[in-house]
Amino acid sequence: MVSFVGGPDLPDDHHCAWREEALALQERVPDLEAKLAALMAAMEALERRVLGPKSEKMPPPENELRRKESPEDAERRRLAALERRRERAALREKLREQTVLHHVTEEQKQCPRCGGTADRALGDGKQTVLFEYVPGYFVRQKHVQEKQACRCGEYIATAEPPRKVVEGGRYGAGFIAHLVVMKCADSIPLHRLAKQYQRLGIPMSRSTLTDLFHAAAEKVTPLSQRLLQRVAQADIVQADETSMMMQRPHRRGFVWTFLAGDLIAYRFSPDRSGETPLQVLGGTRGTLVVDAYTGYNRVTDVEGRERASCLAHVRRKFFEALPAPEARRALELILDVYRVEHEAKVQKIVRSPAHLVLRQTQGRQAMEAFKVWLDGEKDKHAPKTPLAVAISYARNRGETLTRFLDDVRIPVDNNASERALRVVALGRKNFLFVGDPESGANLAGLYSLVSTCDSHDVDPVAYLQDVMLRVDTHPASRIDELLPDRWQPPVRIEFVTDSS
Repeated sequence: MVSFVGGPDLPDDHHCAWREEALALQERVPDLEAKLAALMAAMEALERRVLGPKSEKMPPPENELRRKESPEDAERRRLAALERRRERAALREKLREQTVLHHVTEEQKQCPRCGGTADRALGDGKQTVLFEYVPGYFVRQKHVQEKQACRCGEYIATAEPPRKVVEGGRYGAGFIAHLVVMKCADSIPLHRLAKQYQRLGIPMSRSTLTDLFHAAAEKVTPLSQRLLQRVAQADIVQADETSMMMQRPHRRGFVWTFLAGDLIAYRFSPDRSGETPLQVLGGTRGTLVVDAYTGYNRVTDVEGRERASCLAHVRRKFFEALPAPEARRALELILDVYRVEHEAKVQKIVRSPAHLVLRQTQGRQAMEAFKVWLDGEKDKHAPKTPLAVAISYARNRGETLTRFLDDVRIPVDNNASERALRVVALGRKNFLFVGDPESGANLAGLYSLVSTCDSHDVDPVAYLQDVMLRVDTHPASRIDELLPDRWQPPVRIEFVTDSS
């Protein structure tokens, strides 16, 4: 007798009418079980997306390592936190200070013991420190150009007028810089800014703010383009992209980010094709750190850049395969790699020869253990299940996943470029779309300058206020002097106010 899973035994009689049909169904069982497992996994993922928490709950590697840190590491982390608190306290001490006197009232001066009057001062008084907010305000500046005449009566000399971002405009560079930073750094839509300005005493229409925003972008276009060129010339570049809707035409566009260390550049395109990374990085050499998206293949093909894969994307795939115990094991093996990077940060040897030694010893050992585990698990799980997909994704990355072991400048993941796109994602939620590809290009250019200011601890308002007035007259051969990483603040101008 031949046993049929889940049904009656098949008779040995070869003339049984339904024997061949039963055998055919029996052969389909493994395939159907795999499809069922894939459907169940997809349904669980959909339930988590619809009914579960909206934010991704995968803990950062730093948090995972902190749970298993030694007492020595905990003490180092405590001292580092104490140093950060001291730095913040020192910054508070530099704030502009005001002294507010609180006088003793006549009623309080009456002594309850003898009935006399308390009128003798004791020291400097009792002090209380408060950190208060003073609302911003607009100034209506009146620029007076001095005029002088020659005694001959044939010539009049007039002082230079104030420089303007928009010829004939009524709004100063500081106002326009504030407008740009509010949208590009804080993701505040222009219609909300119009409401804020109304409360501060200067009513403005959204169309006027829009015109000023794009005028600023066009003014600093040479700077944003040069910043993108400098990123493309770097040996190590990280890249990523995210979508943003357009009004004209009504479809999705994409904002791309390209990073080279502390230099951050953005590029807008009306589609997600590989044409954009080719235009930015085509013909350059080095390493490109990206995810598995095939749009970057045109840059990493023959005679192009070497591709380095992102370990965080691999980790995310196994996190999605939880609660399978095999997925938990994979996450532990990946965490061993991040432990090496954490140790380099603790020892303050990041990107140094000592860091490279750590990678080539402990890091390589961790990656080899992970590869051995992947090879052992590759045929143990039904196809299309989350765990099988994660294993396949990791194995398909090949040597691109271990390229960081031989070059200390290459990061283990592409999280930096994903962080650079957070401001774009927040803007997408707040102002929803850009008008057209040209508007998207203007937004991307201003994102580049404002984000690079932030990465270099440069005040973006002061920066833009200065360079918008200087970029037209600055020598093109020295344009790098006006980029955020090399910019020097100008001498502060003192304004004379009318005391009356």
